Amino acid sequence: MVTAVAAEADSVAAGLVGRASSSAAGVLPSGHAVTRLSPSSSPEAPTGTATGPEPGPSAPTAPTAGPYVDIVVGGAGPAAAAVGATSALATTPYDLVVSAGIGGGFAPRAPLGALVVSDAIIAADLGADTPEGYLAVEELGFGRSAHLPPAGLIDRVAEALRAGGLPHLVAPVLTVSTVTGTAARTSELTARHPGAGAEGMEGFGVAEAAAAYGVPVVELRAISNTVGPRDRAAWRIGPALDSLRQAFRLLGTTVFPDLEAP
Repeated sequence: MVTAVAAEADSVAAGLVGRASSSAAGVLPSGHAVTRLSPSSSPEAPTGTATGPEPGPSAPTAPTAGPYVDIVVGGAGPAAAAVGATSALATTPYDLVVSAGIGGGFAPRAPLGALVVSDAIIAADLGADTPEGYLAVEELGFGRSAHLPPAGLIDRVAEALRAGGLPHLVAPVLTVSTVTGTAARTSELTARHPGAGAEGMEGFGVAEAAAAYGVPVVELRAISNTVGPRDRAAWRIGPALDSLRQAFRLLGTTVFPDLEAP
C-alpha cells in the first residue's frame, strides 16, 4: 500500500487490522517509512531485519510464512510516490501494489464520501499544450500516460465494497501534479476524460513503479472534495478517511482475509 500522508496510512491500517498505527516499522533505502501488518504482529511490533541506509529502524523483509501488507507513506505527488513504491519493490517481493488515499471527485459521478476504484490510472497532465489543444505523451511519440489494472482485481475490490454497502464507482482515476482549482480546468479534464471518477496526485507514480517490477496495481480513492473551484469549507477530509478505513475493513476480509482482526 502506498499513501501520500500518515493520516491515510493510519486509515488503511485501522481498516485492515481494526486499529490505527502512526509509528513506522522500518525505513526503506529511499528514507520512506514503512509499516508492516501481518497475522503474527501488530503495527507496533512488525517483523523484518533488513538494514536501512542509516542507524535506526530497519526495512521489513518478507516473513517466512503467511500474508503481510506493507504500508508506505510516500509523500505528495507522482515523483515522491514513485520513489517510495520503487524503494519498497526493490527491497521486498510483493504480489500486489495499491495506491490508496483521499482525493477529489468529479461531480455528479463521485460524491463526497464515495469510493472510486480505478479501471485506469491516468497521468492527466503528462503531455504538451499546443495551439490545437492538449496532446498526451503517447501522441508525442514517446512514453505512456495510462496503466490498466487487471479486470479480475477491479472486480474483487468492487465486489467487496458492494457487499459491504459502501457507495463506490469503478472509473478512471486521474493523476495530476497540480490539484484542479478552477471551473475551466475541471471542464478541460472532463472533456478529455469524460468517464473520470476521481483526481489524485500519486496513482500514476505508484503504477509506474509497479509496472517496472511486473506487479499488478490498482488505485482506491475516497472522495473528500469535489473537483473544481477550491472551497475548503466544503471539504470533508474526516469522513473521507473514515470511508477509506471502512473500505479496507471490507478488503481485509476478502482480498486480505488472514489480516482480519480477531
